[in-house]
Amino acid sequence: MLPTDHAAAVAGISVWAAIESPTHDAAGVNRAMDLVAAEAGAAAIAAERIAGRDGLGDSLLLRAGPRTGDRGILILSHLDTVHPVGTLARDLPIRVEGDRLYGPGVYDMKGGAWLAFQAFREVAREASARLPLTFLFTPDEEIGSPTTRSLIEDLGRKAAYVLVTEPARDGGKVVTARKGVGRFTVEIEGRPAHAGSRHPDGRSAIREAAHQILAVEALTDYERGVTTNVGTVAGGTAENVVPQRCRFTVDLRVVTAADGELYGEKIRALRPVDPDMRVQVSGGMNRPPYECSSETARLYGRAREIAAELGFDLGQVPRTGGGSDGNFTAALGGATLDGLGIDGDGAHTLAEYGLISSVRPRMALMTNLLRRLS
Repeated sequence: MLPTDHAAAVAGISVWAAIESPTHDAAGVNRAMDLVAAEAGAAAIAAERIAGRDGLGDSLLLRAGPRTGDRGILILSHLDTVHPVGTLARDLPIRVEGDRLYGPGVYDMKGGAWLAFQAFREVAREASARLPLTFLFTPDEEIGSPTTRSLIEDLGRKAAYVLVTEPARDGGKVVTARKGVGRFTVEIEGRPAHAGSRHPDGRSAIREAAHQILAVEALTDYERGVTTNVGTVAGGTAENVVPQRCRFTVDLRVVTAADGELYGEKIRALRPVDPDMRVQVSGGMNRPPYECSSETARLYGRAREIAAELGFDLGQVPRTGGGSDGNFTAALGGATLDGLGIDGDGAHTLAEYGLISSVRPRMALMTNLLRRLS
């Protein structure tokens, strides 16, 4: 049976959040997968473990519902977080303050993964689904899903509906569109020299990087929905050496696939201001834009009808800047509804929390979507 009281929800989510699982800690991610696999096994749910690669954790695939050739429902959750091991003990202990459950990954997105799993388990127990159900837990969403994108897309092509358990936005709204995401690395090489006695002989890579960073940041166009952000910079060896090398990373967000190509090419076309420097750019679009198709709009309409029957209004965020695995399935043209997880705030911060009162209604919504979509 579904957990129906707040205490049960707090206890269940807290167990999942207590396993620290930063993306690059494969052992921690796999402990989280072990926990879900054990709970699925106890419920007699068919599970397939897919070994991780490139130093990342495993994926877990659960199946339920009628065994037919129909295109079914795909649920997407990730168990990796951005919080390093030790966050739980030092900076963000699991605790309840009023309606808020604090903890690393509670909001993004173990709360949503947990409530969706409860719904999945209940519908599997009832054998009430009208379509085949597939639930994929992934280990690498927070770094752009480099090892699971192809799996997500393969499963997405076989799905009539995709439900993504990323957290709710702006007081419980779901997400029907997201910007596309590009990631680039710019590497600059100059000429080292003694900063005191041979300064004219040097060619500073950091100075060149400053020019290039300003050029990249100037590409931001808010009216067009395009943003560029230089997020990390590293270079130089010592205070008294003209720096030979510098590198920086660029985050690009776009509304359309066409702008992804256009602005990606602008970044890749960076050329040295100083002809004695070398500038090399690598990277590209990491997630395609997730646009609200007519199929997604109909799915949102159905979800809103079900939410109204359950006694609450389900609003939508027309577009959000953050990417998710829903970007991949939406780009294939299928109906994708995102932001079905827990409500709250503070994703990727040391003030992350989920609203306990949001768990029960959102679990009921997910349960009814799995039962009634056809």
